[in-house]
Amino acid sequence: MFAFSFPILPSKTLLLSFLLALCLLGIGTGTANGQSAGSEQDTLKKLEKEGRTPSLLPKDPKKATLLSAILPGAGQIYNGKSWKVPILYAGIGTDGYFVQYNHKRYERVRNALFALDKGEPNQFPSLNRAAVVRNVDYWSQNRDLTLLLMLGIYALNLVDANVDAHLSGFDISEDLTLKIAPQIGTLSASSTTGFSLTLQFK
Repeated sequence: MFAFSFPILPSKTLLLSFLLALCLLGIGTGTANGQSAGSEQDTLKKLEKEGRTPSLLPKDPKKATLLSAILPGAGQIYNGKSWKVPILYAGIGTDGYFVQYNHKRYERVRNALFALDKGEPNQFPSLNRAAVVRNVDYWSQNRDLTLLLMLGIYALNLVDANVDAHLSGFDISEDLTLKIAPQIGTLSASSTTGFSLTLQFK
């Protein structure tokens, strides 16, 4: 762990301290990325010679979206997020069950309405025509909503694959943390206030 304290001093001293901290951060970043910089530049030059647009993303968002459009969950597997596939298909399966359930109820009350209009006996003898019509509308609306939910799950599958591919280039590791906190210290037998900049490697 490296800690740097910056007391509140005249502007020139404060500016020099800030520049020193930036230099130290720049050196650390350059050391960490220096080994991979050469290989990345070679890859970019090779792509430019072949006439292709260089991309810094490990995963191609267009490919991930296309795979998920063809087969839901395929884009998630391509992105290395295969744990999302069971959740996706559980949602699709559950919604599919309710689509079928509502459609069956809709068909039953619709057939009862047809039978009632023909003067034939139906499955709901205790209901008058207005009540049967309300039930037809109710189950029809429920079926349509569950179908819309299915489309929403499919669209969410596409968006998730695309966003995951776009985020594949971001480093979310916890190897490096940077904290800024207030600090009270002493300088030349007088107490000063300022802030501390802590750079910590895990």
